[in-house]
Amino acid sequence: MALKKSHLYSSLWSSCDELRGGMDASQYKDYVLTLLFMKYVSDKDKNAGKSGSVIEVPKGGSFADMVKLKGDKEIGEKIDKIIGKLAEANDLRGVIDVAVFNDDDKLGKGKEMVDRLSKLVAIFEGLDFSSNRAEGDDLLGDAYEYLMRHFATESGKSKGQFYTPAEVSRIMAKVIGIGPKTRQDQTIYDPTCGSGSLLLKAVDEAPRGLSVYGQENDVATWALARMNMFLHNCPSHVLWRGNTLSAPYFRDDSGRLKTFDFAVANPPFSAKAWTNGLDPAHDEFHRFEYGIPPAKNGDYAFLLHLIKSLKSSGKGAIILPHGVLFRGNKEGDIRRNLIRHGLIKGIIGLPPNLFYGTGISACIVVVDKENAHVRTGIFMIDASKGFLKDGNKNRLREQDIHKIVDVFNRQLELPRYSRMVPVSEISNAANDYNLNIPRYIDSSEPEDLHDLDAHLRGGIPNRDVDLLEEYWQVFPSLRRVLFEKGDRAGYSRARVASQQVKATILKHPEFAAYSQKVRVVFDAWRAAHDPMLRKLKQETKPKAVIRTLSEDLLERFDGLPLLHNYDTYQRLMDYWADVMQDDVYLIAADGWLAAARPRAAVEGKDKNIREIPDLTVHKKKYKMDLIPPALIVARYFAKEQAEVDALEAKREAAERELEEFTEEHSGEEGLLEEAKTEKGTLTRASVSARLKEIRKEAESDDEKQALTRCLGLMDAESEADHAVKEAQEALDAAVLARYGKLTEAEIKTLVVDDKWFASIWTAIDGEVQRLTQALAGRVKELEERYAETLPELEQSVDELSKKVEGHLIKMGLVVR
Repeated sequence: MALKKSHLYSSLWSSCDELRGGMDASQYKDYVLTLLFMKYVSDKDKNAGKSGSVIEVPKGGSFADMVKLKGDKEIGEKIDKIIGKLAEANDLRGVIDVAVFNDDDKLGKGKEMVDRLSKLVAIFEGLDFSSNRAEGDDLLGDAYEYLMRHFATESGKSKGQFYTPAEVSRIMAKVIGIGPKTRQDQTIYDPTCGSGSLLLKAVDEAPRGLSVYGQENDVATWALARMNMFLHNCPSHVLWRGNTLSAPYFRDDSGRLKTFDFAVANPPFSAKAWTNGLDPAHDEFHRFEYGIPPAKNGDYAFLLHLIKSLKSSGKGAIILPHGVLFRGNKEGDIRRNLIRHGLIKGIIGLPPNLFYGTGISACIVVVDKENAHVRTGIFMIDASKGFLKDGNKNRLREQDIHKIVDVFNRQLELPRYSRMVPVSEISNAANDYNLNIPRYIDSSEPEDLHDLDAHLRGGIPNRDVDLLEEYWQVFPSLRRVLFEKGDRAGYSRARVASQQVKATILKHPEFAAYSQKVRVVFDAWRAAHDPMLRKLKQETKPKAVIRTLSEDLLERFDGLPLLHNYDTYQRLMDYWADVMQDDVYLIAADGWLAAARPRAAVEGKDKNIREIPDLTVHKKKYKMDLIPPALIVARYFAKEQAEVDALEAKREAAERELEEFTEEHSGEEGLLEEAKTEKGTLTRASVSARLKEIRKEAESDDEKQALTRCLGLMDAESEADHAVKEAQEALDAAVLARYGKLTEAEIKTLVVDDKWFASIWTAIDGEVQRLTQALAGRVKELEERYAETLPELEQSVDELSKKVEGHLIKMGLVVR
């Protein structure tokens, strides 16, 4: 059975991280990712006859040869030789053999190295990539990226810059125009390509492919990039190792810089040594014609190199710190020249703490040479507030990504979010070519102002009620249900107690009609895609599935009042990430019948994996990856489950009755106190022993009666508990047996109807409930804010003060 994405990712990271020891993550990643590469190409080679293999695996150069070395005293040296054979056969010297496995300083000496490498090999040995693909829906490539993201997080400041967050990479590719219409012969270039993640995300957006070029100065990072390209099925890349600014590799026949259709970059922020090996004033490539950047800050050097590397019709995007937008002197001069020449198409301000190696805010500067001569404005987006906190970093959500791309590509102006800023405004005396986004977009939320007159005289300001107009347009009569005209102009009075506001909204017919309207939109979307989901088969591309589902959902919910389509889109994407993508990947790898088959739960200390079973029958533990047992129970065993529930209720009643009885007769004078164990608990044995001890004592009749009653309640609870277990075991056995009888049609109904669509609707309905809660919360807040006037509060305080004073006098205390 194919690997679940989530299972693969989590087990890889937890296992590898546990074995890292004291080694820095920025170093340890080289060992882990090299082994992942070796395992993948070896498994891929097994299926070479069926799918083709780009990498040749020579005799003695496979992962299987590494497995044979577990426990070998010379495991480190021999692994290096195995990797060397694969590297030699595929011209990958200096790429896959960068990590030295026979390094005592990093991996330990003697038995410590043997144990660590043996366990590390064992982790990958248990993974089978032969049934998973790296074409289009690259499980392995994504796993590689997952590990790099975690290593970047753990690597600390200045060591995590080899990885650009995938979310930002996707935005950059989309806003420079890479998409379905991009031709295979078009070129993309990254002058500071790091591990290649930015380039690969750009390629992902071009179904026909792209010609990939890149340069990276760091040897280990360049090696990661090369491996990353192979794992993402991008073998025809050209990545060069070297300093882009001082020794750019890509040149045309005349020696000038080679130019490309697209360029993307995430250079090191504010590089202080960018002039090393370079004389900017006499640059042979004329990259600094718009100005020479400061000697101690290379941000504009990379931007100018990217611009020079674009064709006359080229488009590019580069990640830079916000300082490039407003710093003066030499950078101000460069910025002025770029704006005057129309080279900057747009600026996207990003949230803080997105990038690895720095917590500062950054922006995407979008360059467009093709339309520079007619450019009269720069499109700006302030996307700084749309993110999710994820551990010690912030992360863009799917809805944030989509919104940025939609707004930028369609040049939509949204309040507090985006604007087309005329160059005339940017160049005026007040702004003087300063591009700092807050100068042009005020993204602050309107302040919630209190009404002083309402606090003094009562009433709810109509101004505040009017601000809820988007709700009143959908629920026109609800306002009259919640509010009535006040005793003076400009103020209203609440008609419903604050505690009843939410219930009133939920019961209102207009709310019911709105909920039904949302349901109709959802049902239409469901009907449109139900056939496609039921036709999923092996070789289905899961990413194409979610793209189709999500884009149509976004379009159908666009224009629906109150409910923002990006919020419903996010609900779908969250469910996809948490559950549905694993399901679709399993079906794509194994087919419906095999994917629905129960499997043994994984319990392996050597792999650091212990799965919680979904079902245990006759002490055997099972996992049901595609169809949870609850769905089988709900559709086929509702009666049996009701019987179990009834028995469970009886057991809880018996347990409660016993607990109440023992509490009633416990304590120093309690009839059951003497029957307790040394630990202060009552057991059947201790109660029976005490009863036997006093059976001949006539004066202990009350205690005997209590003890006898206690034993009876214990027996009743035990019998009820046994009945529940017996019924549950029978139900579990029946459920397990039912899995083996499921037809493909039944499996599809359980998964598509009972699991996927039911869960997605619950999520979207939750968004409707959130809107209700927001309205109810605001109405309640307004009611309670002005419920008591200031004179009433003062009178209440005065009355309470007099009561306190009276009590003090009665106590004999003099109040001065």
